[in-house]
Amino acid sequence: MSARINRRHFIAAGAGAITLPFVSRGASAQGAAQGTWPARQIRMICSYPAGGQTDLLARAYGEFISKQVGKTVVVENKPGASGAIGTAEVARAEPDGHTILCSISTTYIMNRVVMKNPGYDMDKDLTLVSVIPGAGLLLVANPKTGVKTLEDFVAFARKSGKVNFGTYSAGSAPHMTIHELNKQYGLNIEPVHYRGEAPMWTGMLEGTLDAAMGSYTAAQSVLQSDRGTVFAVHSKKVDAIPAIKTLPEQGATSKFFTVSGFSGWAVPKTTPQAVVDRLAELCVAANSDPKVKEVLATFVLEPAIGFKETNALYQRELPIWIESAKSLGLEPA
Repeated sequence: MSARINRRHFIAAGAGAITLPFVSRGASAQGAAQGTWPARQIRMICSYPAGGQTDLLARAYGEFISKQVGKTVVVENKPGASGAIGTAEVARAEPDGHTILCSISTTYIMNRVVMKNPGYDMDKDLTLVSVIPGAGLLLVANPKTGVKTLEDFVAFARKSGKVNFGTYSAGSAPHMTIHELNKQYGLNIEPVHYRGEAPMWTGMLEGTLDAAMGSYTAAQSVLQSDRGTVFAVHSKKVDAIPAIKTLPEQGATSKFFTVSGFSGWAVPKTTPQAVVDRLAELCVAANSDPKVKEVLATFVLEPAIGFKETNALYQRELPIWIESAKSLGLEPA
């Protein structure tokens, strides 16, 4: 089963929501707390480029929110520095609910480890509103390796002595997965870092990698051309390939294999709780919208969860991500 992506369709659907001129700030945080939110159009800053998963989620959910509150939601892409550029802008914005961030767990968690000064402090400057728990990431082997299970992969790695394993960036979930597998099994898996998933999967297509790890949707070019075999998923099963077991199910013991990561929304820290709660309710309600459901299905994602569940997930996964990231020994840049 493959996910068929029509990014142009999603982008066009969201484009209609970005035509009104920006209105100067007139509603204060106090006004928002008194029930006047939203008093003007809403800026939703996506800290990753247009056309990607995070952007398409921002546009689909933003369009739904716009219809519900009667104000335009303007999606602005502010990519760069692993999401830090757009995130820092939201952190400095007026905390009245009219500027919202849409980003991913790399931005919310990892940047504090890999960057000396990302321009914001997640815990002091931002409040998580609602997130979409991450999908299971696929571990894919080059067919020439003969690998079909984690046990096969460990045996191949020990016999080969060295394995070239693709990641979509240093400090990413695949990078940490490699580190944890090396620790548990005494292997010498060598991370090969690319600038994103697309070039990483191209490396698999070209046969220059023994294995790679990434999302189900992005891996389709490799899987559909029989250039890769899925031998495990990171932390949770993928509905489209239910027979493939998770790493823990196959004997991997690291706590990192229990976290999923996430995509989702945040606002400046002192945004009134009434506004935060309303935004969270709207994100959850959007799960039933046809366009939102289409985007979630395209990327094999779970629905957005509420404010309390979001922050419980964040607090549960945060120390595991931080511990695993620090064990990589990366020098903050």
